[in-house]
Amino acid sequence: MYLKGTVLLSAYNVFTRVEPELKEQAESVLDQLGIPMSNAVGMFLRQIVLQKGIPFETKLPRTAPLTYGSLTKEQFDKEIEKGMSDVKAGRVYSADAIEAEMKRDFGI
Repeated sequence: MYLKGTVLLSAYNVFTRVEPELKEQAESVLDQLGIPMSNAVGMFLRQIVLQKGIPFETKLPRTAPLTYGSLTKEQFDKEIEKGMSDVKAGRVYSADAIEAEMKRDFGI
């Protein structure tokens, strides 16, 4: 327990398992910010309460792009047919736009 003004508050311990490297990296950042790990965890929990949910977006990662070597001949032919249909329908993008999207979505 600790005293805040004239109100006696309780504090509870929270134990969690994290990867050692993740803990070290987080501590390094928090040290630079001057925030103890326990305060950062408390801040996270307060944000969960305030936002009534996880305070950041959680979603599954996008799937990786298809590669030639991962396709059977039939799958490859089907993908080529889909591409040709897109070209005929005018659904095309510049090489620069595709490159930017690949960098953004897949880091390549």
